[in-house]
Amino acid sequence: MSLTKHLVICKKVPEAILDELASQFHVSYYPDGEELDNPEFLNRLAEAEGLLGPKKADENLLNKAPLLKIVSNISVGYNNLDIAALTKRGIMATNTPDVLTDTTADTIFAILMAAARRVAELDRFVKQGKWVKLINEELFGIDVHHKTIGIIGMGRIGEAIAKRARFGFDMNVLYYNRSRKLGAEEKYGAVYCTLDDLLKQSDFVVLMTPLTKETEGLIGLRELSLMKKSAIFINGSRGETVKEADLVEALKHGLIRGAALDVFTKEPVEPDNPLLSFDNVVTVPHIGSATKETRYKMAELAAENIRCGLEGKIPPNLINKEAL
Repeated sequence: MSLTKHLVICKKVPEAILDELASQFHVSYYPDGEELDNPEFLNRLAEAEGLLGPKKADENLLNKAPLLKIVSNISVGYNNLDIAALTKRGIMATNTPDVLTDTTADTIFAILMAAARRVAELDRFVKQGKWVKLINEELFGIDVHHKTIGIIGMGRIGEAIAKRARFGFDMNVLYYNRSRKLGAEEKYGAVYCTLDDLLKQSDFVVLMTPLTKETEGLIGLRELSLMKKSAIFINGSRGETVKEADLVEALKHGLIRGAALDVFTKEPVEPDNPLLSFDNVVTVPHIGSATKETRYKMAELAAENIRCGLEGKIPPNLINKEAL
């Protein structure tokens, strides 16, 4: 540990973790993110060997950080990092998997159920003073239990969703993934199928793929048209995996029953985004892992990753081993 090593933190982290890092390294703290137009920030970045929690680490930023040895993401996804550029420079990149798995799976089921049972819509109904008599069929939702859920992307979080679906709600589980997950098939009775078959058969379609060149725009009008008209689409991956204009068209023309969205192409979402105009669309502000307990664990793991990197050790969650 050496206070001569410079660390730039670009995201708000718990005070205890900040204090611990500050006792070990020379820390510059920018809780609101990178300030690329701020000369002071650029000076600190030029001295930095570690970068924690950047919104983006691309060629533009890396050119301003010649001493950088490690970039530590405070998330499981890392589409904000230019892995090729980092690897070319011999800069380690890390993420924070596992600690957010259960919390994110809980979030998916929260918005899935909110869409199925029309929770947000009926909350407004009550608060606006419209509940003046017993509700009728016009306000009924649909069951979740004993239905079929289709999970696109059977990673750690996908498996946690499958576990909840199978054992919590007695659901049939279908999944589509780059490769078969025999463990998920054995534990949760999950059935591997093509993307088209999953879309046609599922009552709830949950998108959980990472954002890559292959998954960008994975779900468009063709895919949404394959879904049951009674089905609900849930996106907990990244906004860019869905063609938003196509989702708007599908909702407008009743091709699907509704949607539940934790992510959008542009975040924060614009107030005039047409997806916000539908009563049958549940929206939340990218809260997948957003609990106090889990965000603390994520920051703790990100700090451990960067500590290892700056001490010359291999971080526990290294993404690009080729950088070593």
